[in-house]
Amino acid sequence: MDTKGRRAELPTIHAQQQGCSFEGYDATSLMAETAKLRKLITKRGALEILIPLCCTTNPVRYMKFRQTLKGFSSKTLAIRLKELEKGGILERHAYNEIPPRVEYRLTVKGQELVESVIDLLQWMRKWSSKPKVV
Repeated sequence: MDTKGRRAELPTIHAQQQGCSFEGYDATSLMAETAKLRKLITKRGALEILIPLCCTTNPVRYMKFRQTLKGFSSKTLAIRLKELEKGGILERHAYNEIPPRVEYRLTVKGQELVESVIDLLQWMRKWSSKPKVV
């Protein structure tokens, strides 16, 4: 926010005191990177696409996604796969065959993303309130 023509600075912690692993990073650039990631993975179906890939080291074919992701149109699936490929999360391999065969794998970047999402889900499970037994 601007206050009288000056930009308000974000509060920061002293990295050495807290053991922060982001020492030396600029908060503004970190926020920009966070925005890019959020834009990519919060779109409908993006995380669901990663689930079949995180459970195997084998490539996953387009038709497997179609079977697994009920309720997603072919157009939405194709768009999400292209966005994840463009973001460096997926690697696409198209074979010159009839009928066409296209396979997808997680990149190293994608594997790290999936591991981070799993860690986040475990954190959510740990800190969510447990349902009361009636």
